[in-house]
Amino acid sequence: MKTQRLGRGLDALLGEMDEAYENEGSQRDMVLEIALKDIRPNPFQPRKTFDESSLSELADSIKEDGLIQPIVVTEDIDGYVLIAGERRFRASKLAKLKEIRAIVLNSDEQKMRQFALIENIQREELNSIELADAYSELIKLHDLTHDELANMVHKSRTHVTNTLRLLQLSSKTQKILLEKKISAGHAKVLVGLNDKEQQLIVNSIIGQKLSVREVEAMIKANKTSNKPLIRQKEEESYDFDSLKNRLQYFGLKSKTSKKTLTIEFSSEEEIEGFLSHLRD
Repeated sequence: MKTQRLGRGLDALLGEMDEAYENEGSQRDMVLEIALKDIRPNPFQPRKTFDESSLSELADSIKEDGLIQPIVVTEDIDGYVLIAGERRFRASKLAKLKEIRAIVLNSDEQKMRQFALIENIQREELNSIELADAYSELIKLHDLTHDELANMVHKSRTHVTNTLRLLQLSSKTQKILLEKKISAGHAKVLVGLNDKEQQLIVNSIIGQKLSVREVEAMIKANKTSNKPLIRQKEEESYDFDSLKNRLQYFGLKSKTSKKTLTIEFSSEEEIEGFLSHLRD
């Protein structure tokens, strides 16, 4: 049995916030000056990374011109919880403001989660991994198919599916993508490779400045030739025969393997004699 659907769709949910912004003085949604220390971030916020320089610029703007658009919060037992406007909230703290203008909405936990996910998706503020996490969360919340989610967020099914596939990447590759050392295009090509293969290609992308097409060609060439991207190093072996013959000349027994030469001594005299030859 499927869980409760979004019903009116994502646009309608965002519309509730838009309506609140348009009717800041309405009876239903109060606009208050709230102490920043009394506001907690939305625990369901999908966005994990915030550009420090961009936040600093916004903080300067808020100090100069004030906060143009209020944030949206909901009242909680011990203060308020942020629903929308985390960049404005963080920048206001950075600007060392004590209070912030906020619209207070009535909201339950389910809607808070939806607002946080949807606002960021619609406003394209998430990086590709955060976006994939947000899509995955919406699918779990509402038991959606990729087609249904694509319709709701106004994206193609291919976009949704390809974005979700990024969650199959290794944690190291995801971290490098978040650090913007490789592009989302590069990352999508790496899906399906094992962790070691991903690391090899990532190192090549960074070190050799490879384009997405060059990476695709590299992977395709290896698949066509059926050669693994990472070859197992053949165990090296050494030819100890001449050394073994010399040891026999001095009356010493020895054993050899690929990388080992073992000399057997039958007495202390043999050891002393062998060491004296090394000193000569």
